[in-house]
Amino acid sequence: MGRTAVLGAAGALIAGTLIAGTVTAPAAEARTARADSRHHDRAGAEAYGVRIAAERAARTGIAWKDCPKGWGLAAPIQCGWVTVPLDYAKPYGRKIELAVDRHVSTGTKGERQGALVYNPGGPGGWGMRFPTRVTNKNPLWTKTAQAYDFVGFDPRGVGRSAPISCVDPQEFVKAPKADPVPDSEADKRAQRKLAREYAEGCAERSGWMLPHMTTPNTARDLDVIRAALGEKKLNFLGVSYGTYLGAVYGTLFPTHVRRMVVDSVVDPARENIWYRANLNQNVAFQVRWDDWKAWVAQHDSVYGIGDTPQKVEQEWLKLRAAAKKEPIGGVVGPAELIGFFQSAPYYDSAWAPTAKIWSAYRAGDTQALIDAAAPDMDDLAGNASAENGNAVYTAVECADAKWPTNWRTWDRDHTRLHRDHPFMTWSNAWMNLPCATWPTKQRTPLNVKSGKGLPPVLIVQAERDAATPYEGAVELQRRFKGSRLITEKGAGSHGVTGIVNPCVNDRVDTYLLTGKTDRRDVTCAPHATPKP
Repeated sequence: MGRTAVLGAAGALIAGTLIAGTVTAPAAEARTARADSRHHDRAGAEAYGVRIAAERAARTGIAWKDCPKGWGLAAPIQCGWVTVPLDYAKPYGRKIELAVDRHVSTGTKGERQGALVYNPGGPGGWGMRFPTRVTNKNPLWTKTAQAYDFVGFDPRGVGRSAPISCVDPQEFVKAPKADPVPDSEADKRAQRKLAREYAEGCAERSGWMLPHMTTPNTARDLDVIRAALGEKKLNFLGVSYGTYLGAVYGTLFPTHVRRMVVDSVVDPARENIWYRANLNQNVAFQVRWDDWKAWVAQHDSVYGIGDTPQKVEQEWLKLRAAAKKEPIGGVVGPAELIGFFQSAPYYDSAWAPTAKIWSAYRAGDTQALIDAAAPDMDDLAGNASAENGNAVYTAVECADAKWPTNWRTWDRDHTRLHRDHPFMTWSNAWMNLPCATWPTKQRTPLNVKSGKGLPPVLIVQAERDAATPYEGAVELQRRFKGSRLITEKGAGSHGVTGIVNPCVNDRVDTYLLTGKTDRRDVTCAPHATPKP
């Protein structure tokens, strides 16, 4: 990344600023005071705005009805709407509606403890499948469902809650896309152009929403939903990005938390949100990719891909190179292969299916891989959902924090990382690069910390998680005093609370049902290793 020139230019700029400051100190101090005043004024206005919105929601409640037929949420699940301000500093201004749903508790009136609100992550994840854990009789959640209404919601910008968009969905999913790993400066320039155009598309299609697509605003929405549910305090389960949403909510509204479980934790440190978080993720994905290759090699008698991790890696590189030269079925190139294969580092449940499809391809079944990795251009609803999810992911991460705007920084960091962690690094870079030219204000992340009245929070984390590295759980525990950490040692699947591991499951149940945690942090043995 042309490091010396970058550092020299930055150093000169900083020095010049400092010199100007010493000459015109009174003016600089006045500007700083005005900026601080504006920040505090806005924070105060937003705090006032969320109180107004919550009081209004508490009075109005939610008009629960059968869900619309096209939503795929059959009775007894019910749906409704919660109205929130677009801008909490202007609570009487423009409003948006958030879609919510619920399954009422299955226990007796005496067993009921209120509502449990869920966020699946993303940012951009659709949260309204949560009540189906009850209708599908998921055994991991039977006890909790007796005590709680299971409540899901689409966060602002997602799904049916004032959805945003950045590009035509059919164009968004069209394949094959360029290989994320650049061969030349020309390849990098082409990807930079695409990222800039994507940011411009977000502004053109959804500019009215972009300044307000922040995690703190979603946390404020969560508090309004709490009030609309008639709950004095929030019971919350957040997974992946949902842990950061929970961390921000707990910081803003410590006295409004009753029980909170955060699973697969985003490091909430200000300096980690979001550029560094993605760099760290690239390292963790490589670690888990290596774990999967070792598993495939261990079961070479089943899959026939390679009997050592090194041989499996060589076969992956051959597959990648062949798809780059001639996309499989005309639609599956390296980018689509990464999109499919990355599910294995994410989830243990994908280990065997991913290896099976790859093995079948090597045996001549090309269609299985095409079906798994290529977009379905006839699935208009699915493609729209995928585009919306990516738009929200980008909008929230770009708005939450300031990103590097100098391409040399991106180039330097990702070139270095790619040398030892090639699986995801460049793919992740291009996904996030629109933030370098984001068209609206980028804010300073909230300083996540315990506030007076915050109860113990239960933190659950796999030691080798790829998407949210383990250090994030340690950092959140450090910041949330009195919290307890359950570590699934040696495991790496994302979303630990959804996996059968009694050591984890029983403690989550106990906490949600009684509020009790272990006196000390707990280390659990890993859940069962996937079978081929």
